[in-house]
Amino acid sequence: MAAPQSCSSKPEFHEGTGEAAMRILVAEDDPRLAGLLEDVLTDAAWDVTLVGDGRTAYTGCLDEAYDVALVDWMLPGLDGVEVCRRLREVGVRTPVLMLTARGQVEDRILGLDAGADDYLPKPFVVDELLARLRALYRRAGIEAAPTITIGELVIDRDARRVTRSGIEIALTTREFDILTFLASHAGKAVSRYELYDEVWGETDLRSNVIDAALAGLRAKLDRPFGTHTITTLRGAGYRVELPET
Repeated sequence: MAAPQSCSSKPEFHEGTGEAAMRILVAEDDPRLAGLLEDVLTDAAWDVTLVGDGRTAYTGCLDEAYDVALVDWMLPGLDGVEVCRRLREVGVRTPVLMLTARGQVEDRILGLDAGADDYLPKPFVVDELLARLRALYRRAGIEAAPTITIGELVIDRDARRVTRSGIEIALTTREFDILTFLASHAGKAVSRYELYDEVWGETDLRSNVIDAALAGLRAKLDRPFGTHTITTLRGAGYRVELPET
């Protein structure tokens, strides 16, 4: 197995780019590192907004609903700790990953106490950065309601039961997990990477296992009802469609 990639060079990904499932604000004033982060995160199917100072990072999180913020500690205007502190004071709960060269325990405690959700010291490994961002993204969705309702489709997470128009649909464990994860992000694109991470764990990205599973899910979920629930987005992943209003 190849060694994890460091932040000194851009990793190669098998997945093409396209509409991103996750929106991330990156606050980094080093142009070289900012460019690297933008490339890495875009290739991993994130929708990236770059800012170079703390005040813009703060106002950006107030104005837009980002899924995660990646904030460097040493930012001009407001440093990363102050950005976190001010966001939490006004009730913004966007998950924040603090990125910094300051590795002392006291510094980590300061950042976490200010409202950061996680902390990654420089230099970092790209694979670890992506894993921590995915973990924050998943963690933010844990507090979702136990029942997901999309039109006539109802997903009961606790009972692991799915109905459409009151008719129960028998799904396998994997089909239920796929549907639940996609439906919890209804209206947004979900990349193959995210599905592999959430449902399969480590799997050969070149395999068609996910396509076969989705075909079986669609046959049960849509074919008997004449509906269309999951759209395949070329180069971007999949999206559960919201009902028309």
